[in-house]
Amino acid sequence: MRIATWNVNSIRQRLDYTVGWLRANQPDVVCLQELKCTDDAFPRLEIEGAGYNVAVHGQKGFNGVAILSRHPLEDVMTGLPGDDADEQSRYLEATISTDGGSVRIASIYLPNGNPIASPKFDYKLAWMDRLTARARMLLELEVPVVLAGDYNIIPMPIDARFPENWLADALFQPESRGRFRALAALGYTDALRACSDDEKIYSFWDYQAGAFQKNNGIRIDHLMLSPQAADRLKATWIDRDERARDKPSDHVPVVVELEIPIR
Repeated sequence: MRIATWNVNSIRQRLDYTVGWLRANQPDVVCLQELKCTDDAFPRLEIEGAGYNVAVHGQKGFNGVAILSRHPLEDVMTGLPGDDADEQSRYLEATISTDGGSVRIASIYLPNGNPIASPKFDYKLAWMDRLTARARMLLELEVPVVLAGDYNIIPMPIDARFPENWLADALFQPESRGRFRALAALGYTDALRACSDDEKIYSFWDYQAGAFQKNNGIRIDHLMLSPQAADRLKATWIDRDERARDKPSDHVPVVVELEIPIR
Protein backbone atom coordinates (compact mmCIF):
# COMPACT_ATOMS: atom_id res chain seq x y z
CA MET A 1 0.00 0.00 0.00
CA ARG A 2 1.31 3.41 -1.01
CA ILE A 3 0.24 6.37 1.13
CA ALA A 4 1.20 9.95 0.28
CA THR A 5 0.87 13.33 1.94
CA TRP A 6 0.87 16.59 -0.02
CA ASN A 7 0.16 20.19 0.91
CA VAL A 8 -1.18 21.36 -2.46
CA ASN A 9 -1.53 25.05 -1.46
CA SER A 10 -4.98 25.43 -3.13
CA ILE A 11 -6.52 22.35 -4.72
CA ARG A 12 -8.39 24.37 -7.34
CA GLN A 13 -5.28 26.21 -8.50
CA ARG A 14 -3.32 22.97 -8.74
CA LEU A 15 -6.02 20.53 -9.75
CA ASP A 16 -4.34 19.56 -13.03
CA TYR A 17 -1.07 18.84 -11.24
CA THR A 18 -2.87 16.83 -8.57
CA VAL A 19 -4.87 14.71 -11.01
CA GLY A 20 -1.80 14.22 -13.19
CA TRP A 21 0.24 13.07 -10.20
CA LEU A 22 -2.50 10.65 -9.13
CA ARG A 23 -2.73 9.10 -12.58
CA ALA A 24 1.03 8.85 -13.00
CA ASN A 25 1.84 7.43 -9.55
CA GLN A 26 -1.33 5.50 -8.63
CA PRO A 27 -0.98 5.82 -4.85
CA ASP A 28 -3.56 3.94 -2.82
CA VAL A 29 -4.17 6.83 -0.43
CA VAL A 30 -3.32 10.52 -0.55
CA CYS A 31 -3.71 12.99 2.31
CA LEU A 32 -4.04 16.56 1.06
CA GLN A 33 -3.65 19.79 3.04
CA GLU A 34 -4.27 23.50 2.56
CA LEU A 35 -7.19 22.98 0.20
CA LYS A 36 -8.38 26.59 0.59
CA CYS A 37 -11.95 25.72 -0.33
CA THR A 38 -15.20 24.59 1.25
CA ASP A 39 -16.47 21.02 0.97
CA ASP A 40 -18.92 21.87 -1.80
CA ALA A 41 -16.23 23.69 -3.82
CA PHE A 42 -13.82 20.76 -3.72
CA PRO A 43 -13.32 19.31 -7.25
CA ARG A 44 -14.80 15.97 -6.30
CA LEU A 45 -15.81 14.89 -9.81
CA GLU A 46 -12.30 15.34 -11.19
CA ILE A 47 -10.71 13.42 -8.32
CA GLU A 48 -13.30 10.66 -8.50
CA GLY A 49 -12.69 10.52 -12.24
CA ALA A 50 -9.08 9.66 -11.50
CA GLY A 51 -10.28 6.64 -9.53
CA TYR A 52 -10.46 7.92 -5.95
CA ASN A 53 -13.03 8.05 -3.19
CA VAL A 54 -13.00 11.38 -1.38
CA ALA A 55 -13.45 12.65 2.19
CA VAL A 56 -13.11 16.41 2.70
CA HIS A 57 -13.01 18.78 5.65
CA GLY A 58 -12.74 22.17 3.97
CA GLN A 59 -12.72 25.84 4.88
CA LYS A 60 -13.23 28.88 2.70
CA GLY A 61 -9.94 30.51 1.70
CA PHE A 62 -7.84 28.81 4.39
CA ASN A 63 -6.77 25.43 5.72
CA GLY A 64 -8.74 22.38 4.63
CA VAL A 65 -7.76 18.70 4.51
CA ALA A 66 -8.82 15.71 2.44
CA ILE A 67 -8.23 11.97 2.15
CA LEU A 68 -8.32 10.37 -1.28
CA SER A 69 -8.45 6.58 -1.49
CA ARG A 70 -8.69 3.98 -4.23
CA HIS A 71 -10.54 1.89 -1.66
CA PRO A 72 -13.72 2.71 0.32
CA LEU A 73 -13.39 5.17 3.18
CA GLU A 74 -15.06 4.12 6.42
CA ASP A 75 -15.71 5.72 9.81
CA VAL A 76 -14.76 9.21 8.62
CA MET A 77 -14.15 11.69 11.44
CA THR A 78 -13.74 15.44 10.89
CA GLY A 79 -11.95 17.67 13.35
CA LEU A 80 -9.38 16.98 16.05
CA PRO A 81 -11.04 16.13 19.39
CA GLY A 82 -10.38 18.16 22.49
CA ASP A 83 -11.64 21.66 21.66
CA ASP A 84 -15.24 22.10 20.55
CA ALA A 85 -14.59 25.80 19.92
CA ASP A 86 -11.90 25.13 17.31
CA GLU A 87 -13.41 25.97 13.92
CA GLN A 88 -10.28 25.55 11.82
CA SER A 89 -10.38 22.66 9.33
CA ARG A 90 -7.08 20.94 10.02
CA TYR A 91 -7.78 17.29 10.78
CA LEU A 92 -9.53 14.38 9.10
CA GLU A 93 -9.49 10.64 9.88
CA ALA A 94 -10.76 7.58 8.04
CA THR A 95 -10.36 3.81 7.96
CA ILE A 96 -9.39 1.91 4.84
CA SER A 97 -10.08 -1.81 4.82
CA THR A 98 -7.68 -4.22 3.12
CA ASP A 99 -7.22 -7.96 2.78
CA GLY A 100 -4.73 -7.69 5.62
CA GLY A 101 -7.14 -5.87 7.94
CA SER A 102 -7.71 -2.13 8.30
CA VAL A 103 -5.55 0.98 8.32
CA ARG A 104 -6.51 4.16 10.16
CA ILE A 105 -5.23 7.27 8.39
CA ALA A 106 -5.30 10.95 9.38
CA SER A 107 -4.66 13.97 7.18
CA ILE A 108 -3.11 16.72 9.30
CA TYR A 109 -2.49 20.42 8.70
CA LEU A 110 -0.82 21.56 11.88
CA PRO A 111 -0.91 25.31 12.71
CA ASN A 112 2.07 27.39 11.64
CA GLY A 113 2.27 29.22 14.97
CA ASN A 114 4.01 32.41 13.90
CA PRO A 115 4.76 34.83 15.38
CA ILE A 116 5.89 33.02 18.49
CA ALA A 117 5.04 35.95 20.79
CA SER A 118 1.35 35.67 19.94
CA PRO A 119 -1.74 33.53 20.59
CA LYS A 120 -0.98 31.72 17.32
CA PHE A 121 1.97 29.96 18.93
CA ASP A 122 -0.11 29.03 21.98
CA TYR A 123 -2.74 27.59 19.61
CA LYS A 124 -0.08 25.55 17.81
CA LEU A 125 1.18 24.00 21.05
CA ALA A 126 -2.32 23.31 22.37
CA TRP A 127 -3.25 21.74 19.03
CA MET A 128 -0.24 19.46 19.26
CA ASP A 129 -1.19 18.43 22.76
CA ARG A 130 -4.61 17.43 21.41
CA LEU A 131 -2.94 15.55 18.56
CA THR A 132 -0.77 13.63 21.03
CA ALA A 133 -3.86 12.71 23.04
CA ARG A 134 -5.62 11.48 19.91
CA ALA A 135 -2.53 9.58 18.75
CA ARG A 136 -2.42 7.80 22.11
CA MET A 137 -6.07 6.76 21.72
CA LEU A 138 -5.46 5.47 18.20
CA LEU A 139 -2.76 3.13 19.49
CA GLU A 140 -5.49 1.33 21.40
CA LEU A 141 -6.99 0.18 18.10
CA GLU A 142 -3.95 -2.07 17.62
CA VAL A 143 -4.11 -1.59 13.84
CA PRO A 144 -1.71 0.23 11.51
CA VAL A 145 -2.12 3.99 11.99
CA VAL A 146 -0.61 6.64 9.72
CA LEU A 147 -0.64 10.28 10.83
CA ALA A 148 0.23 12.07 7.59
CA GLY A 149 0.46 15.73 6.81
CA ASP A 150 2.05 19.12 6.96
CA TYR A 151 3.23 19.31 10.56
CA ASN A 152 4.84 22.74 10.24
CA ILE A 153 7.66 21.40 12.39
CA ILE A 154 11.34 20.97 11.54
CA PRO A 155 12.19 18.01 13.78
CA MET A 156 15.99 18.28 13.78
CA PRO A 157 18.74 20.60 12.47
CA ILE A 158 19.42 18.06 9.72
CA ASP A 159 15.93 18.82 8.39
CA ALA A 160 16.83 22.39 7.36
CA ARG A 161 19.49 23.56 4.94
CA PHE A 162 20.26 26.49 7.22
CA PRO A 163 18.85 25.70 10.67
CA GLU A 164 20.28 28.93 12.08
CA ASN A 165 17.79 30.85 9.94
CA TRP A 166 14.88 29.23 11.78
CA LEU A 167 15.88 29.84 15.39
CA ALA A 168 13.20 32.51 15.88
CA ASP A 169 10.51 30.65 13.91
CA ALA A 170 7.66 28.63 15.42
CA LEU A 171 8.56 25.68 13.19
CA PHE A 172 11.87 25.21 15.00
CA GLN A 173 11.12 26.19 18.57
CA PRO A 174 12.08 23.75 21.33
CA GLU A 175 8.42 23.54 22.38
CA SER A 176 7.30 22.58 18.86
CA ARG A 177 10.06 20.05 18.35
CA GLY A 178 9.48 18.63 21.82
CA ARG A 179 5.86 17.90 21.01
CA PHE A 180 6.92 16.17 17.81
CA ARG A 181 9.23 14.00 19.89
CA ALA A 182 6.29 13.27 22.19
CA LEU A 183 4.62 11.45 19.31
CA ALA A 184 7.76 9.36 18.88
CA ALA A 185 7.78 8.66 22.60
CA LEU A 186 4.30 7.17 22.27
CA GLY A 187 5.68 4.70 19.77
CA TYR A 188 5.21 6.49 16.43
CA THR A 189 7.99 6.35 13.83
CA ASP A 190 9.02 9.13 11.45
CA ALA A 191 8.83 7.11 8.22
CA LEU A 192 11.46 9.01 6.28
CA ARG A 193 14.06 9.01 9.04
CA ALA A 194 13.46 5.29 9.55
CA CYS A 195 14.67 4.82 5.98
CA SER A 196 17.35 7.49 5.66
CA ASP A 197 19.58 9.77 7.71
CA ASP A 198 20.75 11.67 4.64
CA GLU A 199 21.06 15.43 4.76
CA LYS A 200 19.45 17.87 2.32
CA ILE A 201 16.18 15.93 2.08
CA TYR A 202 13.39 18.49 2.12
CA SER A 203 9.67 18.70 1.38
CA PHE A 204 9.20 22.51 1.31
CA TRP A 205 11.00 25.35 -0.44
CA ASP A 206 9.90 28.96 -0.11
CA TYR A 207 8.87 30.82 -3.26
CA GLN A 208 11.36 33.61 -2.52
CA ALA A 209 15.03 34.09 -3.45
CA GLY A 210 15.40 31.01 -5.62
CA ALA A 211 15.10 28.71 -2.61
CA PHE A 212 14.31 25.64 -4.68
CA GLN A 213 17.08 26.21 -7.19
CA LYS A 214 19.54 26.58 -4.29
CA ASN A 215 17.97 23.64 -2.42
CA ASN A 216 17.38 25.95 0.54
CA GLY A 217 14.60 23.80 1.94
CA ILE A 218 13.13 22.32 5.08
CA ARG A 219 11.41 19.04 5.90
CA ILE A 220 8.06 19.71 7.52
CA ASP A 221 5.78 17.13 5.85
CA HIS A 222 5.80 13.87 7.75
CA LEU A 223 4.20 10.45 7.96
CA MET A 224 4.23 9.15 11.52
CA LEU A 225 3.62 5.41 11.78
CA SER A 226 2.22 3.42 14.68
CA PRO A 227 4.21 0.29 15.61
CA GLN A 228 1.86 -1.87 13.54
CA ALA A 229 2.46 0.36 10.51
CA ALA A 230 6.21 0.76 11.10
CA ASP A 231 6.61 -3.02 11.17
CA ARG A 232 5.32 -3.04 7.58
CA LEU A 233 7.44 -0.15 6.32
CA LYS A 234 9.16 -0.92 3.01
CA ALA A 235 10.23 2.47 1.64
CA THR A 236 9.78 6.22 1.86
CA TRP A 237 10.57 8.89 -0.70
CA ILE A 238 9.97 12.54 -1.58
CA ASP A 239 8.82 13.49 -5.09
CA ARG A 240 11.06 16.51 -5.45
CA ASP A 241 10.33 16.93 -9.17
CA GLU A 242 6.87 18.36 -8.46
CA ARG A 243 8.48 21.53 -7.12
CA ALA A 244 10.14 22.19 -10.49
CA ARG A 245 6.82 22.72 -12.26
CA ASP A 246 5.49 26.08 -13.38
CA LYS A 247 3.58 27.69 -10.47
CA PRO A 248 3.79 24.62 -8.20
CA SER A 249 2.87 24.20 -4.58
CA ASP A 250 5.74 25.11 -2.26
CA HIS A 251 5.44 21.57 -0.84
CA VAL A 252 5.96 18.25 -2.63
CA PRO A 253 4.46 14.79 -2.09
CA VAL A 254 6.02 12.51 0.52
CA VAL A 255 5.22 8.82 -0.02
CA VAL A 256 5.44 5.75 2.17
CA GLU A 257 5.08 2.17 1.02
CA LEU A 258 3.75 -0.33 3.56
CA GLU A 259 3.65 -4.09 3.15
CA ILE A 260 -0.11 -4.35 3.56
CA PRO A 261 -2.18 -6.54 1.19
CA ILE A 262 -4.88 -4.61 -0.67
CA ARG A 263 -7.98 -5.96 -2.31
